[in-house]
Amino acid sequence: QVQLVESGGGSVQAGGSVTLSCVYSGHNDSNYCMAWFRRPLGKSREGVATIYTSDASAYYDDSAEGRFTISQDNVKNTVYLQINSLKAEDTGMYYCAATRAGQSAACETSLRYKAFAYWGRGTQIIVSS
Repeated sequence: QVQLVESGGGSVQAGGSVTLSCVYSGHNDSNYCMAWFRRPLGKSREGVATIYTSDASAYYDDSAEGRFTISQDNVKNTVYLQINSLKAEDTGMYYCAATRAGQSAACETSLRYKAFAYWGRGTQIIVSS
């Protein structure tokens, strides 16, 4: 069973940066799409970014606006999401997700349709001005 544990959330100042971490366990397969989703206050869950663990190919939702960077450390079984120039509308829950995939292009599709088999419980970010 794949398990995902997010951390790194908290209260941050607008304009600042934060890096979220997602530690995954339960698989040693390199062919996984790892992703970050978020659920802003009053809105539904939306995809932010995804990365293919085999070759680190990354895809971003158009709404990411260039402020989000997804990365990974395969030795530590960890995926990161860095968010810069935080805005009040970034406030919400951030979730890590994972699903097995045969190629990196599948990650973009999975992100668009929120088609991930495993989900973490989330970590909260509160952006204050």
